[in-house]
Amino acid sequence: MTAPSTAQSCANIAFIKYWGRRDHALRLPLNGSISMNLDGATTTTTVIFDPALDEDRVIILDAGTTAQAAHRVSAHLDRVRALAGITTRARVVSRNSFPMGTGIASSASAFAALTVAACAAANLTLDERALSILARLGSGSACRSIPAGFVEWHAGEDSETSYAETIAPPEHWDLRDLIAIVQTAHKDVGSTTGQALVDSSPFSEARLAAAERGLAVVRNAIRACDFETFGEETEQEALRMHAVALTSQPSVLYWSPETVRIMQAIRAWRAEGVRAYFTIDAGANVHVLCPGADVDALAKRLRELKGVRDVLANRPGPATRLIDAHLV
Repeated sequence: MTAPSTAQSCANIAFIKYWGRRDHALRLPLNGSISMNLDGATTTTTVIFDPALDEDRVIILDAGTTAQAAHRVSAHLDRVRALAGITTRARVVSRNSFPMGTGIASSASAFAALTVAACAAANLTLDERALSILARLGSGSACRSIPAGFVEWHAGEDSETSYAETIAPPEHWDLRDLIAIVQTAHKDVGSTTGQALVDSSPFSEARLAAAERGLAVVRNAIRACDFETFGEETEQEALRMHAVALTSQPSVLYWSPETVRIMQAIRAWRAEGVRAYFTIDAGANVHVLCPGADVDALAKRLRELKGVRDVLANRPGPATRLIDAHLV
């Protein structure tokens, strides 16, 4: 039995979205994307390779482990085993600090943490770029949770050139992400299903062209700490992504009435002078972006909205890293 290795990873919120793939097996995206790691939304995963096991054992604490989730974990462990030249089965224990499957990128933090913990447990040494590529094979957005802070995922030409890297460290900008939680149950349509429907939308090509243009706008705005330019493009990109989901065949509607209520509130508050913009991934929960100086007042407003169950506050988060505290 190997010594346990434990990694902790942040979920991330995409400003320019990953929505649509040109290669589903390799999870190669149609376009590049830009995101921020969320320091308050983490996954902690421990991996132990044990010769006594005849199959992988996967435990997701506080959530239950479905057969589908266990299969995805085992498939990813197979990739690590192939690189390390081993066949030993593993015990995996994982815990999230936030609700899974609700549009807060739980698969991103899960597979980033699994990648780093499993490689360490298998005595496999990979650099950050290689870890990002490997994590992408488990979950596309997981590649963005490997590096620190503000991250760009390059679409690339093939598997070796599709990876993520830091474009600004966490301390570069005091940008805050307030997640207004309106749904804690697992969403009805997973991101993988939604991604597969992108080509059926009549708006997919227009959204793709806009996303490609938006990369430079958001990248430059982050580097310049230009909140208004950043916010306008980020909010529009979220609406473009959901327009594609709404017009896919079959249509995918991730929003709830509470989602729309928050969107309308943010726009009304902004008209009053509040510095805030929203973005939404594949789920009903809403990410509200604001400068650090405004976070307390905005969080108070969000908590007072009907249907908001909680508000999860985040700063720009660190890279996926090994930690000493083990879950087993």
